[in-house]
Amino acid sequence: MPLEVKWPFPPAPSLPWNLASRLVMGLVGSYSCFWTRYMNKLNIHNKEVLYELIDKREPGTPLLTVSNHQSCMDDPHLWGILKFRHVWNVQKLRWTPTASDICFTQELHSRFFSLGRCVPVCRGDGVYQKGMDYILEKLNHGDWVHVFPEGKVNMTQEFMRFKWGVGRLLAECRLHPIILPLWHVGETRIGEEEQNRGMESPAEKEAVEVNSDCWMRKRGGALVLSILVWEGHALAKALRHS
Repeated sequence: MPLEVKWPFPPAPSLPWNLASRLVMGLVGSYSCFWTRYMNKLNIHNKEVLYELIDKREPGTPLLTVSNHQSCMDDPHLWGILKFRHVWNVQKLRWTPTASDICFTQELHSRFFSLGRCVPVCRGDGVYQKGMDYILEKLNHGDWVHVFPEGKVNMTQEFMRFKWGVGRLLAECRLHPIILPLWHVGETRIGEEEQNRGMESPAEKEAVEVNSDCWMRKRGGALVLSILVWEGHALAKALRHS
């Protein structure tokens, strides 16, 4: 399926492009912080791990975050867990592959989402396509990339096979990325409690950042799972010797 619009990213972003990107990311990020933190009930576990990796990881070290995909608004709402200092610092924010048939169907939409660091990926074009090449390039520059490995909104919340593009990013990244899985629940319930209770109370939303322990917790009627932080170098070394 070819991209319906022209490729949105300039070879060398100009100052106006960078300023526009910072404005889009900052405004959308601020909205997400307000919506996620103040319009809903939010529980975050181990958020310091993510903050530490955004703020203090070694220069040239890529960060690859992966998470489940419950709603079409997971991104940007998920990043409402960040601090305002993060959402207004565009150089530290994530790049993410994005369905071209949803977000890149018109030039105006394409400009908006590309300024928001969303990269068009065409369904059915495989792992070797321009969008995935661009995402891989960002990893090789030491940037932060977030992917939803299920490849679509998992409305039934069943276990699904991960898309192969995630494997390509890990296999072909020249650097050793830090891999941080995130698990969140409650996105699909946002707004439901207002309807059921006549706008009496905010809906519950839970998000989890992970640390070096593996644990499961029952909280608020939802099962929250935290997994491991993997460093790419150690993982690659273990696989080579297995």
